[in-house]
Amino acid sequence: MSLVALVNLLFQAFYILLLLRVILGWVPGIDDRHPAVQFVQRVTAPVLAPIRRVLPPAGGLDLSPMVAILLLILTQRIVVDLLVRMLYY
Repeated sequence: MSLVALVNLLFQAFYILLLLRVILGWVPGIDDRHPAVQFVQRVTAPVLAPIRRVLPPAGGLDLSPMVAILLLILTQRIVVDLLVRMLYY
């Protein structure tokens, strides 16, 4: 597996974790103490917390996961582009 493929895979895994976090927030009565739920929250919190400090909830909706995904897409493109330039030029 190439370095570029690995970086893309890591970003995709994080997108899935963010999506899981959103879905878990919609499920009523979810046990926050469950190890899988805690893992998803621990992994995604460092990305979502700074966004939440800047972006307050809009009408009760937490838009931070959407903003995080947009920022991660931009970051992924920059990182992959830099890697391709470093590795293939």
